[in-house]
Amino acid sequence: MSYQPYVPEKTDLREFTLKALILGIIMTVILGAANAYLGLRAGMTIAATYPAAVIGMAILKLMRGSILEENMARTVGSIGESVAAGAIFTIPAFIISGAWLRFDTLDAYLKSSALMFVGGLLGIMFVTFLRRVMVTDPELLFPESVAASEIHKAGQKGSQGAKFLFQAMGVGAFIYALGVLRIFAATKEFIIKVGTIGSSFVRLGTDRLAARVDAGGTVAVSGPGIYPAYIGVGYIIGPRLASLNFAGGVLAWGLFAPLLMFFLGPQLVERFYGPGVAMADVAWPDMMVNVWKFIIRPIAVGGMLVGAGYTLFRMRKNLAAGMKRSVGDVKKATGQTEIVSRCERDLNIRLVLSILAITIVMMVFVYRIFSGSFVSAVLAAAVMAVTGFFFAAVSGNLVGQIGSSNNPISGLTLSTLIIAALLMVLVGATGTSGVAAVLGVAAVVCVSSAVAGEMLQDLKVGHILGGTPWKMQVGNIFGIFFASFLLYFPLLVLHGAFTFGSKELSAPQAGLMAALSQGIVGKEMAWPLVIAGMLMGFAFILVQLRSPMLVAVGMYLPLETTFAIFCGGMIKAIVDRRAAGKALNPAQKTRVENVGILLASGLIAGEALTALVRATWKFLFFQKVVGRDVPEFFSSASYTIGLGVLVLIACYLIFIPLRNAGKADEPPPPSAVI
Repeated sequence: MSYQPYVPEKTDLREFTLKALILGIIMTVILGAANAYLGLRAGMTIAATYPAAVIGMAILKLMRGSILEENMARTVGSIGESVAAGAIFTIPAFIISGAWLRFDTLDAYLKSSALMFVGGLLGIMFVTFLRRVMVTDPELLFPESVAASEIHKAGQKGSQGAKFLFQAMGVGAFIYALGVLRIFAATKEFIIKVGTIGSSFVRLGTDRLAARVDAGGTVAVSGPGIYPAYIGVGYIIGPRLASLNFAGGVLAWGLFAPLLMFFLGPQLVERFYGPGVAMADVAWPDMMVNVWKFIIRPIAVGGMLVGAGYTLFRMRKNLAAGMKRSVGDVKKATGQTEIVSRCERDLNIRLVLSILAITIVMMVFVYRIFSGSFVSAVLAAAVMAVTGFFFAAVSGNLVGQIGSSNNPISGLTLSTLIIAALLMVLVGATGTSGVAAVLGVAAVVCVSSAVAGEMLQDLKVGHILGGTPWKMQVGNIFGIFFASFLLYFPLLVLHGAFTFGSKELSAPQAGLMAALSQGIVGKEMAWPLVIAGMLMGFAFILVQLRSPMLVAVGMYLPLETTFAIFCGGMIKAIVDRRAAGKALNPAQKTRVENVGILLASGLIAGEALTALVRATWKFLFFQKVVGRDVPEFFSSASYTIGLGVLVLIACYLIFIPLRNAGKADEPPPPSAVI
């Protein structure tokens, strides 16, 4: 059967219109900013395709927009998430590594925006070059693209998805605001006294160790953070992955930190606070945080390194097939003649090649600024061009097989960073300039790969619906431009309010990139700790752990973060069990799944946008104008009330989806499983 789009190729519908483009640009900035917040806080991002589709449909229906306008708005609106994903994995690494001393400068703005724009533009050009053969490849099923296209089709018959999404955004914003205003305590540390038990045990050894424990025998743990975004993330990734992530937090805070303090307490106090400071004079929670930050986190970096490598190893067949297919796709694309059909018309291939050539030449000058050496700049640009193209093709193929939500962007970027770092060492690049050049290559490739995967996914949706490829490509160029030059400001206010790499803004992937670039080029890595983490990751692989990377990320994050994500996963497990107990048919289970995902996505977006407003206030006014943060209603807010709010969130995510399962005889809805 020949290909038949939903909107026939000879049908003339409004598509590339000003209202669709403006709506898409607004969504790309908002959803991109929300994902930047989520990625920096929790080390994860969510696909923006479904929220962009639902929001675009809801607004354009009021403006009598066509389905192709909805497709255009969704295409432009979702691209910001991929720019943000690439940016947060690499841009904060410049600050964490010390390559940039300040982020609130014109120089940092121009460099950050240039890296995001060049990476995004390369991703679009690479995929445009390959689109025609990749979207028609029968081996690439594009599960998320099919689901998104079905959402658009269902919207033509009426859909309540927007109601659930906007409602949950309001709930997430309201709950986060209550926590910030200290109506309830969003986090709580618990100090467990274990000095007596510890000292009696150690007296079997030496009196010296007994004295250490008696000076301060406590363990600091934390309850789950009452944050809607974390709970939403846990709900989306499900109980199994949420449990793995929480396992990392338990290892870090429940095993490694207490053991280190138990046996090395005085030495660590002297290291962090100076000679002559007694353990009894140190605030134990602060000491535990220092142990986590300076000892456990480097161990987690080693675990993430092995985890990323293991992820690529498990996908080796897909990666090899993607590499092989990408070469074949280039040959096919260059041999094709001009297509007359509207649904198959891309940007002119000569224009694409010209833009690629100009961009690569421009990158030589950009990398010259980073590295301070023309030879290093040419080498960096060559690495970026070669790895960027192949990883863009691989990213597109992986999206076609497993969806953009499972695309191992950080693993691909890590491979590029190691290659670039080793080459910089060979040409003699050292110090902060060499670290900056390596991170610059990684940033471009990371954004390029993320954009390529998302762009190909959008083009597949357009292929199904009957969109015009070249119009979608031009629309995404606009989206990339605005996202690149505006997403810096959410990053700026988040860093100004909380600081990259802090407990409040962990940025685990950026921390990994910074540590590796410093370790290889700057020779500043704590290699014994990293190697210990690598051995730990290898042990995880030997016991057949599903995702060593996720456990290592859990070690890198604060415990209240992983605990909250775990709670979200358990809520999803309850929904699944209750759905099974009600003997729902597949169509009803799909409705429950769709509504739950929209609610979880809304909680994430609601908190993220409210947090950005709070961060903007803190960045602009705190200690500059009014001299204080947002008002706090209770200085000693109750965490018990916070746990009650957690129960209310759980009830919301459990009962609303189950109540909207629909009747057994209703036709099945489109699946939007992320």
